[in-house]
Amino acid sequence: MPALLRGARLGSVKAELVHYLQQGRDALLWKLDGVSEYDVRRPMVPTGTNLLGIVKHLTSVETGYFGEVFGQPFPEALPWAADDAEPNADMWATPDESREYIVDLYRRVWVHSDHTIDSLEIDSMGVVPWWPAERRKVPLHRVVVHMIAETDRHAGHADILRELIDGSVGMRADNANLDVQFDWVAYRSRLEQAARDAGGQSGPS
Repeated sequence: MPALLRGARLGSVKAELVHYLQQGRDALLWKLDGVSEYDVRRPMVPTGTNLLGIVKHLTSVETGYFGEVFGQPFPEALPWAADDAEPNADMWATPDESREYIVDLYRRVWVHSDHTIDSLEIDSMGVVPWWPAERRKVPLHRVVVHMIAETDRHAGHADILRELIDGSVGMRADNANLDVQFDWVAYRSRLEQAARDAGGQSGPS
């Protein structure tokens, strides 16, 4: 393949990867829209997972993968990522850390990450110091794919948390990916009864 065509093809691959990464970012932040200050922070499961904490966590993760890994560190210090920070400090927001601060920081990290991606070739090599030694050297392509998976995984967590909080559902602001006319109450009751039947349990659904 001629070098010019190869370059154009790799450029389109990079643009496609960034597109999917951004979709995950946007989907995650959308889950915070309209949520009270209490609900955006409160732990919804026994392990403490909460909406704003997920955003804070992904902020930290992106600074590592698109900063340290490729020798382009994010210029702002993240206190919760310091060596002496308490365990899980990146998974919840303190009362002094406003929603606006964390969301704005996450958006600034996007800009930094996208600049790193744009400035490197798709096969540029980086080093992930927290991965096992035998697989620490990785190309940009693999790191972007990894970050897409990480972001989408946590956006899925946020999707469930938001439904638990107020019943709001949907994949993205522009695509609910659900049939709003469907009888979800009856559907859930049917699934509950099927589970009870399979498990040999009795009682109302």
